[in-house]
Amino acid sequence: MNIPRCAWPTNDELMIDYHDHEWGVPVHDDRKIFEFMVLDAFQAGLSWSTILKKRKNFRAAFDNFEPEIIAKYNQDKIDNLLQDTGIIRNKAKVNATVKNAKAFLLVQKEFGTFDNYIWQFVGNQPIINKWKTMAKIPVKSPEAEAMSVDLKKLGFGFAGPTICYAFMQAAGMVNDHEVGCFRYTEINSIK
Repeated sequence: MNIPRCAWPTNDELMIDYHDHEWGVPVHDDRKIFEFMVLDAFQAGLSWSTILKKRKNFRAAFDNFEPEIIAKYNQDKIDNLLQDTGIIRNKAKVNATVKNAKAFLLVQKEFGTFDNYIWQFVGNQPIINKWKTMAKIPVKSPEAEAMSVDLKKLGFGFAGPTICYAFMQAAGMVNDHEVGCFRYTEINSIK
């Protein structure tokens, strides 16, 4: 049986699984939010498929995306990460991950949770778009641009509007499933 879904996962089983179970589902768990922020930053300039294939390696290398642990990484740990062939060995992205973990913790302290902070950019509820084709889906939005400006002010790196929009899609802050996709209506019913 051919299930109607967005076109972007193609026939890649890993991409299909991600699309069918994670992409666009509203996330309110701070650790999971941080994971998506890290992965979307590493995706910059690369395909999402590349990131998904290395996701388990990223989890292991970055202590299951626990910001409290990552914020304490020293230069030896960073140097080890830059030698880890299981992840993307980009010095700027690795350093930004450590910097972002520190900023993430400061935001948590100020807002109680990072979730309280980040969801304010969409009025604390997902934006429900009605795209008929992938070609119509934007790479950024006014909300992503506002998020980017604020994150940068707070000391985050790799937080441009395109990365922020990809994060918003992943974390369910926007529903960008095509209207003909079986997940579109399912995602809209999640509270």
